[in-house]
Amino acid sequence: MEFISCGCLRRTSLISPPVEQIPVRCTEIRMHGHDYSSAVWQFEGHGFVLEGMSDVCIMQLFEASGHVTTLMLRTYNGILSYYRALVIVPNICNKWFQLNIIYDVEANQLEVYINRVLKFKAPGQGGKFHYFMFGVYALDDDSNYMKSPWKGIKVPKKNEKI
Repeated sequence: MEFISCGCLRRTSLISPPVEQIPVRCTEIRMHGHDYSSAVWQFEGHGFVLEGMSDVCIMQLFEASGHVTTLMLRTYNGILSYYRALVIVPNICNKWFQLNIIYDVEANQLEVYINRVLKFKAPGQGGKFHYFMFGVYALDDDSNYMKSPWKGIKVPKKNEKI
């Protein structure tokens, strides 16, 4: 996959109904054919976060026991975080970065790499079937304009060369 630009406008539209009634409009990409329930899987892509984009999720690993996701990477005022808690990168804006996420289902182990450096490692959150989604997903107090270009997307198994 060469280049994808994911984005949406929110709260800036001059259409009816009133903005408060407009459903969240976001662009996320799920790569069909890459759902999994076992083995070690990896997402690789080069992403970009615009300055000023805040309270937006750019990556999710779906399925967990008792939760919807095992992983959410969210941006808040230029900071990339694991959910709302752990800061992964303090200044992610206005530069391309390489993101690798490795999830070992049997070992229940999750790893997040930025520019090939391990930034976060944690136990997974269970679940039976998993898949990656990337792009922009508006959260609680999101920006009016959100855009996250991606390129070089790959989803190999860990033992496959990338």
